[in-house]
Amino acid sequence: MQQHDMDADKRVLVLGAGQLGDAVLDALLPAVTQRNGDVSVIVSPASCDKHGKLQSATHQKHADAGATFIGADLAACSTEQLSRIFKPFDTVINCMGFVAGAGTQLKITRAVLHARVRRYFPWQFGVNYDEVGKGSGQPVWDEQYDVRTLLRAQSTTEWVIISTGIFTSFLFEPAFDVVNLSANTINALGGWDTQVTVTSPADIGRLTSAIYLHQPRIVNDVIFVAGETTSYRQLASTIEHVTQRRFTKNVFTLPALLEALRLRPDDQMLRYRAAFARGDGMWWPMRDTYNAQNAIQTQDIASWLTASI
Repeated sequence: MQQHDMDADKRVLVLGAGQLGDAVLDALLPAVTQRNGDVSVIVSPASCDKHGKLQSATHQKHADAGATFIGADLAACSTEQLSRIFKPFDTVINCMGFVAGAGTQLKITRAVLHARVRRYFPWQFGVNYDEVGKGSGQPVWDEQYDVRTLLRAQSTTEWVIISTGIFTSFLFEPAFDVVNLSANTINALGGWDTQVTVTSPADIGRLTSAIYLHQPRIVNDVIFVAGETTSYRQLASTIEHVTQRRFTKNVFTLPALLEALRLRPDDQMLRYRAAFARGDGMWWPMRDTYNAQNAIQTQDIASWLTASI
């Protein structure tokens, strides 16, 4: 088994180097390099100028630390083309997000399985799709459920799913309209007692690297992590305490959100609000998390906010 473990650390491919990919690479690159492995990263072909130089300082930072960059348009590639790209790698860690468009996550997963990659961390850095199931009103979430079904139906590729809740920063995204710091408003989704789990991208990066390296090796499992699990009532109290300001507070009930969605079915943020207002699958107790069980400190909402304002 030990031999298998060492071999699997040799060649890692990270898909995407955006907010999450950047955080994963920060933690993963030094750990893999130390073990004489190597890390490659797929980014969009537009990430390089016409001389092949990386345009982003963040990308260049990882290249300087030893990462190899590969330009490929994952949305445009066929399953076969992706499979050829993935084939040389032992582990694929997917940090692509939903930006690549509908159907891309299933296509990437099929390509990973077709390439017989030994170990796969799919883009599942979000809510508990097993509990959400299908029909949440979020088509991308239905696809996430299908990815899990596909992985569980095979036994060639080991998989590890990391459930993170939402990125802490997303709670403060004005377009999401839960906490709007400039408008001084806090809107609870569903009700004040509805709960939500959040984790900062930096913590997700550190924890993903730790879970990847964990011995004995984690195989075919859903692992939960969290910076904090909170109710919207507690969230409002935390924000008023940290900012020392009073906020206008309101509740977006599920029936009201579903009615709004009926009138504006293509409103992406409205879809998210309606899905989170359901509550189910959006949160888990801190005691059930990998970080709590392994005594790894994570950033709660108060400390994230203090650092951000």
